[in-house]
Amino acid sequence: MSTTTIVSAPGKVLAAGGYLVLDQQYPGVVISTSSRFYTVIQASSGSANQIVVRSPQFYQAEWRYIVTYNAEGIQVNPQEDSIGGKNKFVHLALQHTLNLVSEIHSVAQVQERLIHGLNIAAVGDNDFYSQRAQLESLGLPRTTKSLSQITPFSLITSLVSALLLHFAAITETDFANLEGDGRRLAHNAAQFVHCLAQGKVGSGFDVSSAVFGSQIYRRFGPAVLNPLDERRSMLCFGHFRFRRPLILSVLNSSAWDYSFRPIQLPPLTRLVLADVEAGSDTPSLVGKVLKWRGHEDSCETAKDLWMQIDESNQSLARQLDALSQLYIQNKDVYEETIRQLASLPAQEWESISKAFYDLHQTTQQIRNLMRRMGDLAGVEIEPEQQTHLLDQSIEQAGVVGGGVPGAGGYDAIWLLICSPPSLPDEQQPLCRVESVWSTFNESNVTPLLAQESVAKGARVVQLDEIPGLREAIQRR
Repeated sequence: MSTTTIVSAPGKVLAAGGYLVLDQQYPGVVISTSSRFYTVIQASSGSANQIVVRSPQFYQAEWRYIVTYNAEGIQVNPQEDSIGGKNKFVHLALQHTLNLVSEIHSVAQVQERLIHGLNIAAVGDNDFYSQRAQLESLGLPRTTKSLSQITPFSLITSLVSALLLHFAAITETDFANLEGDGRRLAHNAAQFVHCLAQGKVGSGFDVSSAVFGSQIYRRFGPAVLNPLDERRSMLCFGHFRFRRPLILSVLNSSAWDYSFRPIQLPPLTRLVLADVEAGSDTPSLVGKVLKWRGHEDSCETAKDLWMQIDESNQSLARQLDALSQLYIQNKDVYEETIRQLASLPAQEWESISKAFYDLHQTTQQIRNLMRRMGDLAGVEIEPEQQTHLLDQSIEQAGVVGGGVPGAGGYDAIWLLICSPPSLPDEQQPLCRVESVWSTFNESNVTPLLAQESVAKGARVVQLDEIPGLREAIQRR
């Protein structure tokens, strides 16, 4: 067994499919981002069966566990001296993944590989948290160049894939295969743990994109996790007790009927994200929309509107695919087209590239339909100040379109912009967009460094190939 295992997983942007993706009938368009989580597992020289988990970017973020073994399986017990308090996600990830490993191999093998304990560090790129306060404290402007001057990690992430690899429950070769059984097992295990930690069965698009990358995602049927409901009192935090084969049967069940199809953004375009003031209460927004959708007075209206939104979402996916094909067919013509589009607002694109003009129109149509749903449901899916910010941004030359990601609200926006390699920085659409953001007076807007991830989902990395990672995990 390797003494160090590192798995990184990307963040995500649900560009199309907010609310609809909760229903298995409707797919969503999910773009994985270059902002990544890292889990670093290293063999310890400490006590047998002790696992120490740290998030070194945060003050007193350390959790200690002792692993014990009995007839019911493996128990992961929080230690009283953990200075980070309780962390339900970390606890459940360790508890269930180690039991899964014991089913695939044996309890004895888990014991053997914990003979000196484990040290686990979880770190994340800055974009997972707002960096506005730190930029101000450094006297730096709110630009992507400024963000690159900040220490490159700020978040804790999932442990599941790294644990499965470290304990050899899946192989690195199989995990590297997008369609490999090992990667699918890691996905199912992560979904399982996330549902337990959240206390509900969500759509799962965030886990799927973290594992498989940018995709058209259709959720799994919630019934796959019905066995959890029957034993919820015994599955709750601190009371793990059920027939051990249940985990493996759930994870390997053919009932996991989710589907994904890899996609990518058009070549020579760039995903741009911005943090906008405080976040929204996503569960509250979702609850109100679903209540409106289910009300008998609005049921037919909601059904018709969701069908219209779905048609636009699927058009978006087809247009993304078509533009990638245009690039393959004639790269020179495609690059010249991008260069021309970069100097004109999207409303003037039709005579140059109908394909890009249609993509712009589709993103605008999705925004219009989502705003209508918000109005009908009494929810600020695209609040007025977000509308103003997006409109001003999308008016800039070279901007394809954009929107509020996921369930919407006040917390973020995304844009797709042209990024021709032949133009100097000051003529790039990004420069115009950042100028709008820096002078926007209705809210503070901070750009994020994230772009679309060029790596496909979760991957194994080496310690020294990620700048700053070694220093981050050594921080105390």
